[in-house]
Amino acid sequence: MRLIVAFLFAGMTVTPSETARAQNALPAEDANALPEIVIDTSPSLQNRMNELDRARDGVLLPKYGATSYSIDDTAIQALPQGADTPLDKVLLQAPGVSYDSAISYPNFHIRNEYANVQYRINGIQLPDGVAGLGTVLETGFVGNLNLLTGVLPAQYGLRTAGVVDITAKSEFAPGGSVGLHGGSLGTISPSFEYGGSVGTTQYFFTGRFTSNNEGLENATSAADPLHDHTNQGKFFGYVSALLGESNRLSFMTGTSVSQFQIPNVPGQTPLGNFGGPAVNSANLDESQYESFLFNILALQTSNVGFDTQTSLFSRYATAHFVPDIPGDLAFNDVASDISRRSVLNGAQFDSSYRLNDVQTLRGGVTISAEDTRVDNAVTVLPLNPSPKPETIDDSRSKLGWNIGGYIQDEWKVTNKLSVNTGLRFDQLFQFVTANQLSPRVALVYKFSDDTTIHAGYARYFTPPNQAQATPSNLGLFDNTTQQAAVAADNAVRPERSHYFDVGLDQKVFTGFDVGADVYYKLATNLLDDGQFGQAPILTQFNCARGFSEGIELKAKYQSGGFRAYANFSVNATKSKDVISNQYLFSNPTELAYIANNYHFTDDDQSISASAGASYRWSQMLFSLDGIYGSGLHTGFANLDHEQPYATFNFGLSREFETWSRDKPLTVRFDIVNLLDTVYVVRDGSGIGEFAPQYGARRGFFLSLSQKI
Repeated sequence: MRLIVAFLFAGMTVTPSETARAQNALPAEDANALPEIVIDTSPSLQNRMNELDRARDGVLLPKYGATSYSIDDTAIQALPQGADTPLDKVLLQAPGVSYDSAISYPNFHIRNEYANVQYRINGIQLPDGVAGLGTVLETGFVGNLNLLTGVLPAQYGLRTAGVVDITAKSEFAPGGSVGLHGGSLGTISPSFEYGGSVGTTQYFFTGRFTSNNEGLENATSAADPLHDHTNQGKFFGYVSALLGESNRLSFMTGTSVSQFQIPNVPGQTPLGNFGGPAVNSANLDESQYESFLFNILALQTSNVGFDTQTSLFSRYATAHFVPDIPGDLAFNDVASDISRRSVLNGAQFDSSYRLNDVQTLRGGVTISAEDTRVDNAVTVLPLNPSPKPETIDDSRSKLGWNIGGYIQDEWKVTNKLSVNTGLRFDQLFQFVTANQLSPRVALVYKFSDDTTIHAGYARYFTPPNQAQATPSNLGLFDNTTQQAAVAADNAVRPERSHYFDVGLDQKVFTGFDVGADVYYKLATNLLDDGQFGQAPILTQFNCARGFSEGIELKAKYQSGGFRAYANFSVNATKSKDVISNQYLFSNPTELAYIANNYHFTDDDQSISASAGASYRWSQMLFSLDGIYGSGLHTGFANLDHEQPYATFNFGLSREFETWSRDKPLTVRFDIVNLLDTVYVVRDGSGIGEFAPQYGARRGFFLSLSQKI
């Protein structure tokens, strides 16, 4: 440790690099502002690209009336681990976001919802995956990230608990970086990013490979997980070209390929129906393999008063769980080889027309077709005194459609009051057919340059994830160890909800901003999901009724090289009466209790908080952040909850001039879980839980990043 600190402090008399001086000079940013790019090449291309970015994000697809929280590239670099921080861990530093295990998808919750999160890249919605393990997007391509919650404008449909709205990095002068991150638990993670421009074409590429021995949360409290290795590769590419002064053609592509070992819990006792008493649970060998590939082609036009963006998109996603058949039969009486594959293609069109200085009309449509196939090869034991394993194939496929359209009217009533009204229609053709007409209204009142209040109402329509809602043929498993305890399997339905939100944003003084938000959601057919069986692949179900209510507080401060933030949220999310996929519940007594009593959902955490601070001194950057959780719910009908916990991360980095003054070498030393807190994320006893998961123990990491 002393050698590392001495190395980082060596040569403090070196003149600060241009990068350090630029970061020291950064002003506090507006929540929806794009990061400024300061270069001295291709100014006309840069200016026009930035103008098109502003037209897309501020005119064509505004975040009007939504609660917004911004994290830009500078804020990401100021976190412990910087750009090596996984994207889901970056989002934990936003208000209302709580941590869950990687077996949840995604492995965080926004306002305690089960998932219901959409990602947008440069205004284009990225289609869902098939419920895999870990994130499919790499942090390195993020130029600016807005987390949108609350009452969303009508252009946002389908997934509405939160919108992770990402603007990809832009580079105009050719350059980038290569990096190497490594440390505890056998972690090794090389990465690169490179971008620039040629003529009227801009490009940016980034990639990362990660290998470590804790791909999923540890199944025990030990410092070293058992059977938990992972290999993951991710890539993102972006090419954008001006077509005249008013048009831009962009192509984006990304891929993620991952392999996970499933962690083992030693010392388990076999059920005794197969394999004898000597089977060792520490030797189980289960794995999961995943892939995700997307391509997006978009044409943006921006003329005086009229803007459009038309995009075509495709996505291919797979998840394949490979069991340890003898071992799973010994400990679970069933071994399931589960494969999910999905191909999705679609188109999105958004438009904006400015009628006059006080009124703007917007409208658009999205259509997608998804071909899903689910193959389950389930090895079970017959219910007789001398069981002999047999394998049953249960496969389903479906071509489903989602069609949505919206219109909006933004009206500036006075200099202080603006109103945005919208109407959205969604039509679903999946395993069920349903539709809904959804009104939206938001008011924004600007008391002064420093004080803004927003309030609104939204009607939401949330379809199930097609791959997670695929029905099972229960009759195939009669008289076997996979026979359902509850023989009911009603189809999963779309969730319908009313959403209310009121918020305040206040600039206390230059560089110091605070905010508060209060919300209430009332849902019918509330969607939820869980892991029902040894495969870490989620399956969805509905509860007849549900509600979510909460309050969020946030604060940001920046002055010179010092940045700090803090977020605090309180929430209660409850539901009642399971009305679809009832067979997933193996305890009829618990199902009967849920039918007549409101209970906390398994994703509910009553109190969540995050905070962090960083300080840049010359070429040095010090950073500290942490999260607090009161514990997810667990036990019979989720009547109990895990113990509260708090974890902190520390980072220290320094820039060194190498062969070029403006292309420094950055050396970073980080400690994750600084106090080595031992805490349970889930103990495996709640609704839709199968195995315990513990948070990562203390880890030490070193990173090198060279600008090129």
